[in-house]
Amino acid sequence: MLHMIGHALFGLLVGVVAKLLLPGHDPGGLLVTAIIGLVGGWLGGWIGRALGWYQEGHPAGFGMSVVGAIALLLIYRFVA
Repeated sequence: MLHMIGHALFGLLVGVVAKLLLPGHDPGGLLVTAIIGLVGGWLGGWIGRALGWYQEGHPAGFGMSVVGAIALLLIYRFVA
């Protein structure tokens, strides 16, 4: 249970940093920001594994999670 809460807080932190680094109007409040951070962490890990920076099963670091969240926000802006 604490592991899931830790992931949610990490996702919220990643989402907040991504929104601060990418100025402009973005969707939602805290819940959407946390979801963007969580999915951004997954996307950053996937990109890192595709580039050979991370081994299979290793999580993405904070920086790559923020990069994934920024990419997710840019995709949202192009779609919406």
